[in-house]
Amino acid sequence: MSNPRRLISSGSPLEPVIGFSRAVRVGNTICVSGTAPIGENGGTVGVGDAAAQMRRCLEIAERALQDAGASLTDVVRTRVLLQDIDDWSAVAAVHGQCFSTIRPACTVCQVGRFIDPQWLVELEVDAVVT
Repeated sequence: MSNPRRLISSGSPLEPVIGFSRAVRVGNTICVSGTAPIGENGGTVGVGDAAAQMRRCLEIAERALQDAGASLTDVVRTRVLLQDIDDWSAVAAVHGQCFSTIRPACTVCQVGRFIDPQWLVELEVDAVVT
């Protein structure tokens, strides 16, 4: 018996252009794409504030997980990508508030740049529903 591939869309007009989904669920595994701090209006949330941007990224990732039939408690790995590694402690504090008891595997690293120069952080999330 095969596990059907379920694509979760955020409605972003870039999904078909780039060829990606906000999340993909196969069986009990869910992978959430790199999630940027984009507001409902399409603009960047928390310009200049890495912690605020991380909170927004978590909100978007949580919504994708819910749409895939999961929750934050199912998260087993996060990847935090920063434009400036000096923002790590502010972003880590937000991550810690969200995942203090869940404690997924986590990687924090600096990248060269993001598509939008106002983005200070992107977040990837992997979950396993048990």
